[in-house]
Amino acid sequence: MFKKTRIKLTAWYLVIIMVVSITFSGVIYRFMSLEVNRFGHMQRLRYERSLEENIIHKGLQIGSPVIFEDPDLIREINQRILSTLILINLGVLVFSGVLGYFLAGKTLLPIKMMLDEQNRFITDASHELKTPLTSLKSTFEVYLRDSGRTKKDADGLVRESIDEVNKLQKLSENLLTLSRFENINGDNYQEKVKLGEILQSAIHRIIPIAGKNNISIKFKDTKISVYGNKENLTELFVILLDNAIKYSPPNTRVTITTHNTDGKVTVSVSDQGFGISKKDLKSIFDRFFRADNARVKKGVGGYGMGLAIAKKIVQNHHGTINVATTVNKGSTFSVTLPLK
Repeated sequence: MFKKTRIKLTAWYLVIIMVVSITFSGVIYRFMSLEVNRFGHMQRLRYERSLEENIIHKGLQIGSPVIFEDPDLIREINQRILSTLILINLGVLVFSGVLGYFLAGKTLLPIKMMLDEQNRFITDASHELKTPLTSLKSTFEVYLRDSGRTKKDADGLVRESIDEVNKLQKLSENLLTLSRFENINGDNYQEKVKLGEILQSAIHRIIPIAGKNNISIKFKDTKISVYGNKENLTELFVILLDNAIKYSPPNTRVTITTHNTDGKVTVSVSDQGFGISKKDLKSIFDRFFRADNARVKKGVGGYGMGLAIAKKIVQNHHGTINVATTVNKGSTFSVTLPLK
């Protein structure tokens, strides 16, 4: 599809360029033909005038008038002009074809990337939705085939079904959240907000999860203010804190530090967890990506949407997000935001 569209766009480029080129060539040929004819006519007049002056002053006589104008020469000059213009247009055609194909690729590249991203998103979302739906369907089918089912079995089925529905609900919420942040026309209202309040709000929301895992959070309040969307920034740090707690063993600590320099502020969230392997580092911000080794070690579920959402929030705030990690020692996610 992309290749056919690129060829079609190149063809349209060529049509436009060649129409312009041929039109100009026609104008140039017409003008130069007139100039050649005018030049031949002027040469004849000059020669006749010179001849008349010689006859008058020197008494020269001629048997018949001499015309200094060669039609064959003029015709040959016009043919050479026409041949030159044809060669130039052929050169324009070849050069425009190559350049047009290149420019068409450049023009269509953002659209291709968007379509590829959309197709990948649909494929990944469909795959993730398929798992809980298949589980629900299998559970119901097994239950219906069991002739000796009891109320206890029904209660267990309902509990399992609620768990799967909760997963579906969480997935749909994540998909909607990511879609909202990826929409450039979405809500991106920004104002001057206190970074300390945002971090405190994020910690408050994540404390219950940290308590269940017996993980402490160390944070020193800051008076720094940034321009941003308060709700979105809070969501960003909730994601980073939740991620740090998920992949940390019990009785460890998550530390939040802030550093202000050169008109920017960097917020770092450090854990003492399992770390991230080198092969996974390049993919951790991709949608639906999950590091298998960490999930196996701690039995962590989820759909791998959190860091993709976090990255989008940071980009919408014109910032950057980076990670430094050491396997079996922990990871540090650093978010750098402009102060203005």
